[in-house]
Amino acid sequence: MNKNSRFLRMIPDKLYLQAVFYSKFHRFIDFDHPKSFNEKLQWLKLYDRDPEYITMVDKYTVKDYVAERIGEKYVIPTLGAWQEAETIDFDALPDRFVLKCNHDSGGIVICKNKEALDRIQTVSFLSAQLNNNGFWYGREWPYKNVRPCIIAENYLEDPDVGELRDYKFFCFNGKVRIFKIDFGRFIEHHANYYDREGKLLTLGEISFPPIPEFDISIPDKAKLEEMIALAEYLAKDIAFLRVDFYLVDDSVFFGEMTFYPASGFGVLRSDEWDRTLGDWLELPDKR
Repeated sequence: MNKNSRFLRMIPDKLYLQAVFYSKFHRFIDFDHPKSFNEKLQWLKLYDRDPEYITMVDKYTVKDYVAERIGEKYVIPTLGAWQEAETIDFDALPDRFVLKCNHDSGGIVICKNKEALDRIQTVSFLSAQLNNNGFWYGREWPYKNVRPCIIAENYLEDPDVGELRDYKFFCFNGKVRIFKIDFGRFIEHHANYYDREGKLLTLGEISFPPIPEFDISIPDKAKLEEMIALAEYLAKDIAFLRVDFYLVDDSVFFGEMTFYPASGFGVLRSDEWDRTLGDWLELPDKR
């Protein structure tokens, strides 16, 4: 850890969040009367702390959590789990698989051909990720005490698009209002937003701008309603939660749950949308 990192870790959460928020939005957070979506996400980091959230953000422990609530059929089976990258049993894994860290959003290795995989580079990358506690960047407190590990899962792909397309449902006080579909994530990342009926919205992010004319096949009504119902069940009694699912060969699989998309620093293309999403989010009592 360099000196700058050590210094940043000494800054109290509230002061740190104010500084980063100002650098992104050029205004300070009104913690007493937050109004925008991103402001309210910062408030939730500080004042909505349920120990169960730690289990929910852990990509390993959340599997049992989800299986108990909506059924094991929605959970991608785990092929293996290791606390150190050097102990990964590559020989026991199938020809195609995914390795991911349970405690962050960037520690993932997608293997489509095990013979072509650079194992040394993979181990080096995942070892570095295991030592990276993502809590310190956005002060997303549930991640602070997740015990890091690496998990392996089967490689999944939507044959119609040649990638694994995920559907991210934004639940405000237990109700899905919108969802987004990311595409081109490993080429040129974009994301389109839709209302719960699948109608394209003008909402979009600066970092991953939408392409309205891009041809995306929305899931049929039955599958869309199934994913919405599952997301709302998992988000019950929670102020805000984004629940992600994959749809492969007409089967729904759980992806992950996120309390603070883009850590609450994601600049939207319109301030009006930031305020609209904020209006949808009713903050709970402090805890």
